[in-house]
Amino acid sequence: MATHNYKIFSCFNRKFTVTEQGPPPDVEKAFSVFTGGASSMSADHLLRFLEEHQGEADCTLSDSEGILEQLRKDQESEIDVHVFFQFLLHHSFNSPIKSQVHHDMNAPLSHYFIYTGHNSYLTGNQLSSDCSDLPIIKALQRGVRVIELDLWPNSAKDDIDVVHGRTLTTPVTLIRCFKSIKEYAFVKTHYPLIITLEDHLTPDLQAKVAGMAIQIFGEMLYYPETDSLTEFPTPESLKGRILISTKPPKEFLESKQSDDKESADKGSSSPDQINEPENDDKTAPEYKQLITIHAGKPKGDVQDELKAVGNVRRLSLSEQALEKVSESYGADIVRFTQKNILRVYPKGTRLNSSNYRPHIGWTYGAQMVAFNMQGYGKSLWFMQGMFRANGGCGYVKKPDFLIEQGPQNEVFDPKITLPVKKTLKVKVYMGNGWSLDFSQTDFDTYSPPDFYVKVCTIGVPADMAKKKTSVISNDWFPIWDEEFDFPLTVPELTLLRIEVRENDRHQKDDFAGQTCLPVSEIKSGFRSVPLYDKKGDKLKSVKLLLRFQFR
Repeated sequence: MATHNYKIFSCFNRKFTVTEQGPPPDVEKAFSVFTGGASSMSADHLLRFLEEHQGEADCTLSDSEGILEQLRKDQESEIDVHVFFQFLLHHSFNSPIKSQVHHDMNAPLSHYFIYTGHNSYLTGNQLSSDCSDLPIIKALQRGVRVIELDLWPNSAKDDIDVVHGRTLTTPVTLIRCFKSIKEYAFVKTHYPLIITLEDHLTPDLQAKVAGMAIQIFGEMLYYPETDSLTEFPTPESLKGRILISTKPPKEFLESKQSDDKESADKGSSSPDQINEPENDDKTAPEYKQLITIHAGKPKGDVQDELKAVGNVRRLSLSEQALEKVSESYGADIVRFTQKNILRVYPKGTRLNSSNYRPHIGWTYGAQMVAFNMQGYGKSLWFMQGMFRANGGCGYVKKPDFLIEQGPQNEVFDPKITLPVKKTLKVKVYMGNGWSLDFSQTDFDTYSPPDFYVKVCTIGVPADMAKKKTSVISNDWFPIWDEEFDFPLTVPELTLLRIEVRENDRHQKDDFAGQTCLPVSEIKSGFRSVPLYDKKGDKLKSVKLLLRFQFR
């Protein structure tokens, strides 16, 4: 029997027995039911299990035969209950959510939540970190579909820098950012990439941006034949294309007065803020023509902007502004986002590049909830969790209730508590992999770790809930076997957050892995759930065995 040895004061040895994990009773029962009591599982047995227990309606006999062939190759034995148990722990066979794009991608862009970055070029904080193309590359590799660049004249006033203006951040050239965007734009997903520009340039430099974009992006660059869009194009029609979103040059002088006020709101600068050009008659038509999504900020009352009719456009609001407006004009926000795009960005006091709770935007239909992707914390886990949906393509179709209006022109109101629509049941069986990814003393110096699991739902206020398992002491291979119920009123907007922590009696509990899953994507049955580190990078070996059921 295997043991773990721990030294205390370099004198004494403590030995802890390692208990091998076997199939839980629920797994043994399922094996017996679907094999009809036989000692081994056939392809027909496995197919019935996948269809009836796991809800894999698209599985075929050929699929189950292929799985059994792979298992026999790995185990070199018949498919008994222990091999079946190992099969359930395979993430590639039993992932908790679908890995393919499966939403309708032929609706206007305004019908989707879009994976959106804020100040995408910053490597750290908002005041003194370096500007670089590296965080842009990393964001694109994660599937982010909206990259924000702040454009300023360089010191010689003859070229364009990307930098957080009026701060101590060090610049990176626009041409370098554009070249990296071209190289990495579609490594994760082929659905369209949107570049939002916060433009502080003179007309001659705007013309230079236009020439640079055309030269570098070539056929990738999409722009409409008219600047009068009454409906946005679809993600499907824009696959492999790059779009530009910013204020059209004609709005420079009109926005100057409000820009001074907005700069205080953001701190040093505000999204899409534009300096007044020296001579408006030098306005570059080439630059204007490249703008697919016309952007703006409220010039007066926000509610007037929300009710304005005409061409579709993008409106930007800070997280604070959105929360304030939603108190009185929530329905107008939802109606606006049914055709137009709303971008929400972090308040200016988040100098450390922290983030806000994204549901304040999503529950009102905001498509671009902009985040500091170089940030940290639970809010970023929520963002990463939401965009694991739809195959991780960066576009998630909004629920119908955020797109449609009722017979009396009524729209969804997240403040109203609705009846429970479905109940998610989560059973936490066990976890493993920590002994492979961590050293023996990473959690406790003198004993194996004491793990427990936090299981939470995040969504509209009525769907917020927190549960946790008991602590399993001194065990690298914990078995909890505990179940939790989560009644949900709006499951379409709910995320399931799972975090493993190590109980520490003397200081803050240690982090041991996390994941966040969109409830609307969760597959029923036994599921192998991989965990991620604090930054959202997948841990190599750590996973949980869970069961999901919907009632």
